[in-house]
Amino acid sequence: MFKTIKNAWSIPDLRKKILFTLLIIVIFRIGSVIPVPFLDMTALSQLTFGGGDAAANSIFAYLNTMSGGAFGNATIFAMGITPYINSSIIMQLLCVAIPALERLSKEGEDGRKKIATITRYLTVVLGLIQGTAYFFYLKGQRILTEDVAVWFAAIVIILIFTAGTAFMMWLGEQINTKGIGNGISILLFAGIVARLPMTVYYMFPVNKNIPSYWSLAQAGSTQYYFLVPAFLILFLIVIWVICFMQDAERRIPIQYAKRVVGRKMYGGQSSHMPIKVALGGVMPVIFATSILSIPSTIRAFWTPAAGSFWDGFFNALSPSGWLYIVLEFVLVLAFAYFYTQIQYNPVEMANNLKQNNGTIPGIRPGQPTAEFIRKILSRITLIGALFLSFIAIVPSIFTMAGNMQNLSMGGTSVIIMVGVAIETVKQMESQMMMRHYRGFLD
Repeated sequence: MFKTIKNAWSIPDLRKKILFTLLIIVIFRIGSVIPVPFLDMTALSQLTFGGGDAAANSIFAYLNTMSGGAFGNATIFAMGITPYINSSIIMQLLCVAIPALERLSKEGEDGRKKIATITRYLTVVLGLIQGTAYFFYLKGQRILTEDVAVWFAAIVIILIFTAGTAFMMWLGEQINTKGIGNGISILLFAGIVARLPMTVYYMFPVNKNIPSYWSLAQAGSTQYYFLVPAFLILFLIVIWVICFMQDAERRIPIQYAKRVVGRKMYGGQSSHMPIKVALGGVMPVIFATSILSIPSTIRAFWTPAAGSFWDGFFNALSPSGWLYIVLEFVLVLAFAYFYTQIQYNPVEMANNLKQNNGTIPGIRPGQPTAEFIRKILSRITLIGALFLSFIAIVPSIFTMAGNMQNLSMGGTSVIIMVGVAIETVKQMESQMMMRHYRGFLD
């Protein structure tokens, strides 16, 4: 990976793209530390989105991680890139459910541009909704200053949150056009990496103002002498497994029939159809996390009476409980199958093979080929879903068992980090291939 980056840096136009991407990341990080006006920053600093209260165990902690801490500090980029991700997911589902959008998505470049335009408008709407909800949460926690009218503060703060969402979407599109990698993924990656220092602070005595687990070990809690190195080893193992599974694929052999066009003969060669094991990527984990965080988010706005039914219900679905982990495991499995079903159509894949005179050895074209591909997809999806489920819950189980709740590096964050790094390096390699860069080809 480092050799690829070094070789890419030596090519002038790729170096410009890398520098442009770094510039966008710097702009993103600057906007992530500029707070919106009319907030009491002292009171805001007392709200924790990574500890053990209701807000920490809700969608707020998830948004804070995805935004690189901007959400917890109520900055202009507090909503992060999450509204754009949610709007993209919604549009993907609507393109399957609504025939008009499905036809539009198949109209080539013009159709994709219209879908992208609708996605942008939906992003702004979701950003406005989330910004409004966050403002009323801050108002309920008495974070607003008292020297300004509430209605005026509401208009300014909500508009800033919405504008920050739109600006981050624009930054991501600029990376797609003039930079390296997928813009949205790069911004997610930058936000998650920005949270890594906090994990280090909680593990080792780097910052004297933040009590670390290593300091607790020196103070008498000797179990952390084992838990801190075990966490580091687990972190490396998870990264290795993700790297292995990201490149794992099932190759279906394809044989193309010979055909004569004029005086030339085409086809006759053998190839394969690669099907990745991790078909859904991190999307099933994001779906499951978003749904399971709804009860804790409701509890952040409404606290039921102690001992009541709803109090027991929210306690059972708290991220600090084992029921939450079991449900997360099951939901990731379910969403992995669901996401694969809407992304891959075995009948369409079989028809494409038939139109290109391709066949799977030993399988008749048409419906038998579609059934064969469906069986392969089902088995591969099971392996990929189990992989995602274990990666999602193993860090949670470890931090719960070791009482290390402040470590915000969950399975979803690690999958996003490693996946974005791998895809960005692959894009560098492909661009060097197109330029016939001798240093890389050698």
